[in-house]
Amino acid sequence: MEIVGLHPVDIVIIGVYMAGTLLLGLYCTRYVGNAEDFFVAGKALPFWAIGFSIVVSDIGATDFVAVAGAAYRNGVSAANFDWMGSMPAMVIAAFLFVPYFWRSGVFTIPEFLGRRYNSAVQFINASIWVVFLFMMLAVMQWLTADKLMHTVLGWNTYVALWVVAAVTGIYTFSGGLTAVVFTDVVQLVVMYVGGFGLLALSLWEVGGWSALQSKILALGPEYQDHFKLLLPHNTTGPFPWTGIVFGLGLVLAVAYMSGNQVIVQRTLGARTEWDAKGGMLFGGFMKSMIPLMVALPGLCALVLVPALGPEDADRAVPEMIRIMLPAGLRGLMFAALFAALMSSISGALNSVATMFLTDIVGQVRKWAKKAPLSERMGLHVGRAMTAFLIISSAVFAEPIGNQDQLYVYIQTLLSFFQGPVLAILLLGIIWPRATGYGGLAGLVLGVASAFVLNYTPGLFPQKDPFLFMAWWSFVFALIVVVVVSLLTKREPAEKLRGLVWSSVVVDEEAQKALGERVSS
Repeated sequence: MEIVGLHPVDIVIIGVYMAGTLLLGLYCTRYVGNAEDFFVAGKALPFWAIGFSIVVSDIGATDFVAVAGAAYRNGVSAANFDWMGSMPAMVIAAFLFVPYFWRSGVFTIPEFLGRRYNSAVQFINASIWVVFLFMMLAVMQWLTADKLMHTVLGWNTYVALWVVAAVTGIYTFSGGLTAVVFTDVVQLVVMYVGGFGLLALSLWEVGGWSALQSKILALGPEYQDHFKLLLPHNTTGPFPWTGIVFGLGLVLAVAYMSGNQVIVQRTLGARTEWDAKGGMLFGGFMKSMIPLMVALPGLCALVLVPALGPEDADRAVPEMIRIMLPAGLRGLMFAALFAALMSSISGALNSVATMFLTDIVGQVRKWAKKAPLSERMGLHVGRAMTAFLIISSAVFAEPIGNQDQLYVYIQTLLSFFQGPVLAILLLGIIWPRATGYGGLAGLVLGVASAFVLNYTPGLFPQKDPFLFMAWWSFVFALIVVVVVSLLTKREPAEKLRGLVWSSVVVDEEAQKALGERVSS
């Protein structure tokens, strides 16, 4: 591939961005004195920083590069993952789930599930998330090194991989969630400037929206659905309208925004419950503009870089940066994409370390009847886990992350467990009769049902039926939780206090207990 040389202005912009990010992260070290500071920023985050960080953490590998690639292959239907798949779900998360998580004073969602159900649910849920997020770390590092830095800069992929690992690892290791959130604030501004700059230039080059539609429709009959937001149910692509409405809108989106530690951890670090809810709602508002910034350039790439073909669609946006943007703007746009991907990596790093310490090490020590780790020791273990994760995920980045149709690959991985996790979260909060055994059975059998659905040939017309997997595994897990709960002993009222809807709304003693728990 011919590499377009970088102008000195681009090199300066990229260098200043990377050095500034690193220095800001190191500066945040002064605010980290114990495990609570490292994992939940000492519960001192304002709503605006939470909202910025949620958006930046969510538009890394799955948006700037992968959503643009999905739009290149499948059209604007891919934008549903930010419109239908984010804003309504974030409203539900803000008012139904986040208040319970924040009030309980937990570090992680699995910890909340452990209080509501039992330690087995906590351990299994945390283990699933740790494995998934480890795979995502590998995917995001490979995407940054191969599809971004190699395509745009011409760097050797493996050199780029370890540069990414070093920069993100150092500032996450040093400053914890505080560093992650406040570097995210800067990164969001960079991403918006660079992203909308690329969109404006792309539409200018193709001749505007009308010209873009005409040119894509003229490519052939296989492109006739590229401008339909909702595709027919019998489409062979991965985004039929039934899957978008039921699998995405009702399950995957809500589960992702309410049960994903990377997203929710920001709200757990809020200084007040209002900031926790406000941060989620503010993030939802800002997410409404993301599809314009990430999906439409993918459509423009069909006209501007048609030689890529579907197999290299994930290189569409990096390739347009390489050949289209002038000096200065190219460096800024590269910094924007690098910001998005680094933010996702740093957020996943911090979340995996948090769950590993709280829900895996903590439960193992509890079962072994050993005392919990001290705050200081917890900080050391969390930092050691962060270093181990960034190094090991870089080692395995190529075999895990070198996948075709990256966006579908990521969503399929999520679909194996998001439906059952949402089922036990939802019933755990709204239905006091749900028991520990019910939650455990719903989680384990629900995940097993997702594997059966995915690997049963001929069950769905789609080649990648992850949206339907999510929906039916959610329904199955709901049924299992209800049936097993009704067959097992009811949980004591004291255990449920402050963790279920009815106890919070009608129980004055619960309100007092919640206030004491939050202030302690």
